[in-house]
Amino acid sequence: MFDFQKGEVLLINKPLTWTSFQLVNKMKYLIKQSEVRGRRSDDEVSNPKSEIKNPKLKIGHAGTLDPLATGLLIVCTGKQTKNIESYQAQEKEYTGTFFIGATTPCYDLEKAIDFHYPTEHITNELIYETTRKFTGTIEQTPPLFSAIKIDGKRAYDIARAGGTAEIKPKTITITEFSITRIELPYVDFKVICSKGTYIRSLARDFGLALNSGAHLTALCRTRIGEYKLENALSIVDFEKKLEKEPSL
Repeated sequence: MFDFQKGEVLLINKPLTWTSFQLVNKMKYLIKQSEVRGRRSDDEVSNPKSEIKNPKLKIGHAGTLDPLATGLLIVCTGKQTKNIESYQAQEKEYTGTFFIGATTPCYDLEKAIDFHYPTEHITNELIYETTRKFTGTIEQTPPLFSAIKIDGKRAYDIARAGGTAEIKPKTITITEFSITRIELPYVDFKVICSKGTYIRSLARDFGLALNSGAHLTALCRTRIGEYKLENALSIVDFEKKLEKEPSL
């Protein structure tokens, strides 16, 4: 049985278009419903007329995924929420797809294409060679459409209101940046990187380095530290598991 109050570390496969916040809220609702069912069942046996109490549940996720990204999200409950930062700090692995020759304001498909760029000069050899510029310790500027706080406001709130703001570059480490398929204008990749790496920014910078433009069309987080996507539950499977194994 789950013990969410004592603390659980849950591996969940975030669905496409869901925000990480929406996923955590859905899980919180499902867990509370499960806890109520469990307490009601026990309570009806000992005291059918007693009031059922539902203590506040602590729950949070380690490492936000954009709405248009899928993949591994680590969700902690109860006392395990104290360890969220340690999970966030671990190495991450992603797979995805760049579109070469066009950009969007947010560097992915959340916004429509704003500019087109030439691609006639781009060869497979140039693509492979350019990946080498982005391995090791590098400086990267996060996108304005991000959760970074600027003067107390989320950057994406400023961007969606039509504003602009200066975002300072951050030092990140990309351990591996490999190309797994080239079928222009699409390029598939795999990236292993440190905390704080924005793959959307990598798409923008990669396009610039090719003397063109690029944006992200697909992204999946496949690993955080030793935790792998293949061991994660979908939100549907998580709900079914709760129905079969009520929480304490």
